Amino acid sequence: MNTNLQIATLAGGCFWCLEAVFDEIKGVHGVESGYAGGHMDNPTYRAVCNGDTGHAEVIQVHFDPNIVSNLDLLNVFFAIHDPTTLNRQGADVGTQYRSAIFYHDDEQKVIAEKLIKDLNAQKIWDRPIVTEVAPLDKFYMAEDYHQEYFARNPYQPYCQAVVAPKVSKFRKHFLELLKKQPV
Repeated sequence: MNTNLQIATLAGGCFWCLEAVFDEIKGVHGVESGYAGGHMDNPTYRAVCNGDTGHAEVIQVHFDPNIVSNLDLLNVFFAIHDPTTLNRQGADVGTQYRSAIFYHDDEQKVIAEKLIKDLNAQKIWDRPIVTEVAPLDKFYMAEDYHQEYFARNPYQPYCQAVVAPKVSKFRKHFLELLKKQPV
């Protein structure tokens, strides 16, 4: 394992969507779906979905900062979800679908807060960004069947309707960050 890797923990709706996009970014060595930001140890998917645990569906991105920066990852993050809707992404509603950046150190916090300030100043969206910026307390890995969900289930209806368009949007707007360049 590369010891120079850093970790970013992001919540922006369903973790299947985020994982599918971040898996394609050069410099990313792994993405794990899980839960963070709650008040219960070892939450299950069912408990998180019921909204009883306070957790968000998150991904942990293991990346090489010499290839892709934390700022690059955050720019992708803000481009592929709506950071202005509180506790929802599209039809997915609940605190588990909130927009959040769980930082691992002060540098990540500063970068996230500055980017949010800059994006709000640019008025890219009609409403202000509501993305939570909070320290990561604990990360809990989601159940095995959630890992690499889109890669293993590309024809599942939710994947076709929701995940695939986000992956396509990423590919279109962030060509320079793709692991695999088109021929």
